[in-house]
Amino acid sequence: FCFMINYSIYIACKKPGTKKADYNTVGTMAYGSAQMNEKLSFDQFCKHIADHNSPFSKGTIQGILTDAVHCLREQLLSGNRIQLGDLGTFGVELACNPAKTTDDFNANNIEVVNVAWTPGTSPGRPASSSRTSVRTLSSSSFLAARRRPTPSR
Repeated sequence: FCFMINYSIYIACKKPGTKKADYNTVGTMAYGSAQMNEKLSFDQFCKHIADHNSPFSKGTIQGILTDAVHCLREQLLSGNRIQLGDLGTFGVELACNPAKTTDDFNANNIEVVNVAWTPGTSPGRPASSSRTSVRTLSSSSFLAARRRPTPSR
C-alpha cells in the first residue's frame, strides 16, 4: 500500500510573536501542515478493524484496545519505553522550564509530560527518525514522581 498525506502550505514568521506588519524585516518561511479528511471515533475505528476480515467482533477489539491503552499508560508512568512492532515506539518526554543548577531543578520545573511516538518500520518503508508528540499526560501523580539521580558519564 502507498498512502499519501494531504498537506497545505502556509507562511509564518521566523521569529514567533512578530506582527504581520514586521514580517518583511524579520523574514518568513514556508511550512507544511497536514490536512485530515475526517476524525474517526474509537467506535468507528474498532468497526473498521473488525471489517478487515477480523475473526474478532468490534466489541472484542474495543476491549483489547482499551486494555492496551491502560497498560501502555501504566508502563509509561513506570518509566518504561514500549516498542509495538511496526507501529513504533512510545516513551515519555518532558517540556521543562530550565533551572540554573541541578539542585534548583524540581518537579515544579516540569510544564508538560508528553507521550512521544517514534514510527516503526515495515518492509518497503524507510526507517523514520522523527519523533512526534501524540498526547499530553495530565497526571499530577506523575509530576509528583520522585527524582532519579542523573547517571554519571
